[in-house]
Amino acid sequence: MQIYLPIAEMSVPVETIFLLGAFVGFISGVFGVGGGFLTTPLLIFMGIPPAVAVGTQGSQLVASGVSGVMGYWRRKHVDFLIGTVMLVGGIVGSVVGVAFFQLIRYMGQIDFIISLLYIVLLGSIGLMMLFESVFSVVKKNSMSSEFNRLKSPSLISRLPYKMRFPRSKLYISVFVPGGIGFVSGFLVSTMGVGGGFLLVPAMIYILGMPALLVAGTSLFQIIFTSAFSTIMHATVSQSVDILLAVILIIGGVIGAQFGVLASKKVTGARARIILALLVLGVCVQMGLQLFFIPTEIFVMMQE
Repeated sequence: MQIYLPIAEMSVPVETIFLLGAFVGFISGVFGVGGGFLTTPLLIFMGIPPAVAVGTQGSQLVASGVSGVMGYWRRKHVDFLIGTVMLVGGIVGSVVGVAFFQLIRYMGQIDFIISLLYIVLLGSIGLMMLFESVFSVVKKNSMSSEFNRLKSPSLISRLPYKMRFPRSKLYISVFVPGGIGFVSGFLVSTMGVGGGFLLVPAMIYILGMPALLVAGTSLFQIIFTSAFSTIMHATVSQSVDILLAVILIIGGVIGAQFGVLASKKVTGARARIILALLVLGVCVQMGLQLFFIPTEIFVMMQE
């Protein structure tokens, strides 16, 4: 069934959008990532304008994130204190990100810059995750046994304003989780990604958080950062399509519940390999899109 999206100014099949939301919600529940690194490029592949894809999918991150966090919260796998500190940094990052988004939109290069940022970011993160995960599988060492033996880098340990986080058993400067949250907020505002694929390894290898708390805490921060970013895009750039958001949300909420259940069986380095391959697959597709000749080289715009 086709439905017309007023902001995107195009018709799309409802079933395809719903399945896309469900798939991303499932990924969100399994790996503790927002899933925006999949939603935004897949929407672009379907013909949704990049500005609308970035602005709208943040609402889907909120819905799938809430659904996922509820599941982790029931299992007591969320550190709300450290998540709140990350949230403060995320809000600041969102403000800076929306300003940057408006700048590249004003320059008229938003399509190219967003695609290029995706290729660079997803390619680097995907390769690092893949190499690390394969190395862990070869050595047959679990993720939790590795980071619990690691000490914080000397530079991080010397940072001021240290704070205790009893749930994660950490004593670390608030600048560290705040800085990680800032990067996440910037990414969700400029690229429409929750930043979970960056948050998860950062929380493990920089903060040294227990593996069981990482996914739920990451989603907790992503919820509020994505909500703030969506509000900013709706008021500043008017690029949020409500109908598209509703369909994505319904699919995302359903998919996230199944993802949380599947997360009990999909753990460790092998799960990270799957996530890394997904990230690299999207990166390759985005790269190929830059070399494809568009069907309509010239498009007339009407104001």
